[in-house]
Amino acid sequence: MRVTDIYNKKQPVISMEFFPFRDEKTEQGFNTVVDDLALLNPDYLSVTFGAGGSTKDGSFQTVKTLAKDKNLPCVAYIAGYGLGPDQIIDVLDQYKELGIETIFVLRGDKPKGQDFIAHPDSFTYASDLIAFISEHYDFTLGCAGYPEGHVEAQSLEQDLEFLKLKVDNGARYVVAQYFYDNEYFFNYVEKCRKIGINVPIIPGIMPVYTIKMTRALSKICGTALTAPLLEKMEAVDAEDKKAVLDLGIDFSVDQCKGLLKQGVSGLHFYTMNRSRSTKEIISRLRQDKTLL
Repeated sequence: MRVTDIYNKKQPVISMEFFPFRDEKTEQGFNTVVDDLALLNPDYLSVTFGAGGSTKDGSFQTVKTLAKDKNLPCVAYIAGYGLGPDQIIDVLDQYKELGIETIFVLRGDKPKGQDFIAHPDSFTYASDLIAFISEHYDFTLGCAGYPEGHVEAQSLEQDLEFLKLKVDNGARYVVAQYFYDNEYFFNYVEKCRKIGINVPIIPGIMPVYTIKMTRALSKICGTALTAPLLEKMEAVDAEDKKAVLDLGIDFSVDQCKGLLKQGVSGLHFYTMNRSRSTKEIISRLRQDKTLL
């Protein structure tokens, strides 16, 4: 399954991201979530890859579960930070043997709280890793974009140049980091087109799951918590799990409607290995047949 074929054949495409299960207990919960969301017939699923290869084996097993055991269209992530070329090849050979045709490529971050030593020949940037994979494999490659700029970039303009290099080196689609104001995304796409980035750019959707998680991820990812969202978050009891989830679902439904009305190529949901929010958002969007 090549993601670019899907974007060429239909729009909007619905995709969902998961992180790998850790053990038998979390595998059971993972299977329940995936089976629930599979009823929505998503166009493809993706599985993340831990910093420094920390989830290498778990990521492979999770991809295998989705692609082989459940026969679901699947994209495998790879994060190159700290890994040498031979280690990258080992990972990609496994995915190739599994029949995976699309790889989502990230630089990745240094593992936190670990005495981690990076391989001396590890790839400094995602663009370098994309060029390496393009030279050695026939995978369709995707990469990340950052509508508000990567947290380490000096400016959005510099970050856009990095994105163009990733595309020039072989990335064929972009999934944008999540955001809470659609204008960030629309302005980002416009800037991308002006500098010659013409591949599909897919908005990432991160519902509010808990107030604490939303605030923490905002700092890590550099995603602004906009005034309308903050107002809603502050008006709800953070300990009322249902109320918080309902807030997140309502906000994401409105956000997705705005994106779909502008003709985005798809929606990529960060599920956090949970089903209720993503399931209800998509179900509500599908009630309006002009949207999905």
